[in-house]
Amino acid sequence: MIVKQLPLGPIQTNCYIAGCEETKEGVIIDPSAESERIMAEVEKSGLTIKYILLTHAHFDHMMANAGVVAATGAPLALHPLDLPLLRNNGGAAFFGVQVPPSPEPDMELAEGDTITFGTHTLEVLFTPGHTAGHVSFYEAETNVIFDGDVLFANGIGRTDLPGGDYATLMNTINEKLMVLPDETAVCSGHGPVTSIGRERQSNPWL
Repeated sequence: MIVKQLPLGPIQTNCYIAGCEETKEGVIIDPSAESERIMAEVEKSGLTIKYILLTHAHFDHMMANAGVVAATGAPLALHPLDLPLLRNNGGAAFFGVQVPPSPEPDMELAEGDTITFGTHTLEVLFTPGHTAGHVSFYEAETNVIFDGDVLFANGIGRTDLPGGDYATLMNTINEKLMVLPDETAVCSGHGPVTSIGRERQSNPWL
């Protein structure tokens, strides 16, 4: 699988471009900001984007929604419990940030859904706690999970914003992420790529 990590926007939130080397079909996960840079990377990779996937709707994960939807024509997918947050511009006003309004989602995501591009299939995992409708995207074949703001290298997602709940987040981490193989790459919303095994051993929150 082609995986490009792009830290973008005011707090360097990771946008991921994932693609199939054989068919050149791909997805954009969390178009955090700077749609021109995202699309330049898409073009450099030679990918045709099939879906735009949101792990959740905080503003720093969706500032480029309008730009990438317009550029690709691809459907935008979100869990319905995060739709109010998306319609509220991801809570940007609370942080004094101006965000272009996002288009409405074309697809509702739910636990167990699958997203296929080329020879790759991502399974949707419902992973609430950071927000009410947070999801992650997991592919067992290549041992990778795109987990948004659930688990980071040496950290976990914050739970002090509306929709956040610490007990729910820890339950999500233990029941959805810690059951994955140690070698699973964790592509999170902030910071470097880590692994389930590394976080199992060294994450102070676990």
